[in-house]
Amino acid sequence: MPRPLVPDRRERLLDATERLILERGFDAMGIAAVAAEAGIGKGAVYLEFTGKRDLLDAVLRRATRRLRDRVRLEVGEAPGLGAAYRAAARALLDDPLMTAAFLDDRAVLGAHVDTVADDRYRRRHERFVGWVRGLQARGALMADVSPEHVALALSSATIGLLSAGRLLGPMTPSELEGAIEALGRMAAVFEVEPSAGA
Repeated sequence: MPRPLVPDRRERLLDATERLILERGFDAMGIAAVAAEAGIGKGAVYLEFTGKRDLLDAVLRRATRRLRDRVRLEVGEAPGLGAAYRAAARALLDDPLMTAAFLDDRAVLGAHVDTVADDRYRRRHERFVGWVRGLQARGALMADVSPEHVALALSSATIGLLSAGRLLGPMTPSELEGAIEALGRMAAVFEVEPSAGA
């Protein structure tokens, strides 16, 4: 007789993986530990995921969707550049996995980051450029700034914050929040104020 399917198996595995990554870091986490944490047999993990890296990738994609959904809920579908950046920062700071990754504490992502060989980061950046270009097209961003340059500047600043803890020493969540608030204010400089008659 076949074993019954575990309800919400995939989500249970993702939840367990996220908890273990936060507790131990990706490099110290194993499939057997994920299975035990989820209360699922080790073989069932492989019915959902090809391995440890696939699990991490799925956890990070889920966390990214979580952040995006929260930002949309807070600022709607058509926020300004500064408001979107600030909302993303608040969402980031409230998400333990993404905060840990952003602060680079406890070696959360471990060696996985160095093994990503596809162009996901380039595609993500191009989507950001497209979003900034859309702001400009609807008149919410100065016409004389390059969307590519704005997106590159904000992306580079964010990447700099990702490595700041490693290069400058640990940052507190308060320091990170202040830095992102400052970036949000700088980004808002490029916004166009709606006219009084609009």
